[in-house]
Amino acid sequence: MKKKEITYFKNLNTAQRKAVETIKGPLLVLAGAGTGKTKVLTTRLANLLYSKAAHPSEICAVTFTNKAANEMKFRVEKILNKSVAGWWLGTFHSIAARILRANAELVSLKTTFTIIDTDDQIRLIKKILSAENIDDKRWPARSLLAIIQRWKDMGLNPKDIKNPFHLGTDFANNQSIRLYKIYQQRLITLNAVDFGDLLLHVITIFKENEDVKKLYQNKFKYILVDEFQDTNASQYYWLKTLSNKHENLCAVGDDDQSIYSWRGADVNNILNFEKDFTKAKIIKLEKNYRSTGNILEAASHLISYNKSRLGKTLWTDDKMGNTLNVRTVFDGQEEARAISDEIESYQRKNISLNNIAILVRASFQTRNFEERFLKIGLPYQVIGGLRFYERSEIRDAIAYLRLLHSAD
Repeated sequence: MKKKEITYFKNLNTAQRKAVETIKGPLLVLAGAGTGKTKVLTTRLANLLYSKAAHPSEICAVTFTNKAANEMKFRVEKILNKSVAGWWLGTFHSIAARILRANAELVSLKTTFTIIDTDDQIRLIKKILSAENIDDKRWPARSLLAIIQRWKDMGLNPKDIKNPFHLGTDFANNQSIRLYKIYQQRLITLNAVDFGDLLLHVITIFKENEDVKKLYQNKFKYILVDEFQDTNASQYYWLKTLSNKHENLCAVGDDDQSIYSWRGADVNNILNFEKDFTKAKIIKLEKNYRSTGNILEAASHLISYNKSRLGKTLWTDDKMGNTLNVRTVFDGQEEARAISDEIESYQRKNISLNNIAILVRASFQTRNFEERFLKIGLPYQVIGGLRFYERSEIRDAIAYLRLLHSAD
């Protein structure tokens, strides 16, 4: 045991080790980008087991995506050299679904309930709008779904909403609450839930069934959560409820990376952590292993103007690296021309195209680059998606245009 412990503590820096060893009471780990937060989470979980602080069934570790959950499982299995199958380690939705299936009858569901996707939700809402004689063109089903999803992100059932203008939306002349209620009733009739229901139903069960709530509060001695800055009101309430008994909630997140407010994420969950958990400790992971000094200095200086943050300064042992060049351009086309010119200058210096990457914020921004590269004959590859002109809708549109052109 001791040899194994030395092995998995070996590559931790001082702050990381402190976060791993601080196992009693609420803990907020402020982890900047590239500071090893996943390593801290997985090593902390292993330490809880090696120190015999908890059995695997007494630990709940949650994150946001299946990819992140699988990465966490892989790393824990590598440290422990054993399978984590059956452990409470996964996404918010997968763990909530597991709790819900065990208590489905408490919200009028059967344990065999199905989880519907967005397309199924849209179809169901369209049927409801049609039955209620509401014009789907004037009041789109997708708009109502967005309202309902936001209410669910806030942990609100139809009966909890007193003001339909809560989201600043007057759908179908103030009928949104009534339609939300019908939607929920239809889901129950179909023995189905959407993703928002997974947490919402569990919260309802906890609020209305004290014995069930205490069962899970007693069960989970330790709760670990990744990407805490992305939690919404519903997820935060769920975490607070589960950790109420033992208060061993370890939240790992970065207040400087909270970018999902549009889908309900609330950075105040981090900012108010010390208020909600009065015994909380805060540990900052500031040593960066990913970027050079110049990049970190520029990023730290820029983010320092954000007032809604707890504050930290990333640093590195790495070299300063190349300086950053900031260039202002008029539009996307000018940007594409400027970058293509720079790439061609690299080619003249015998720098391979394989060593050049263009990062964009959203996939639609690749179009200007693709058009420019096609025009000058510069080979390229789009990573993580289709080329603009290979997308089915674009290929169809071009085919129709060619047909019209040939008809002339």
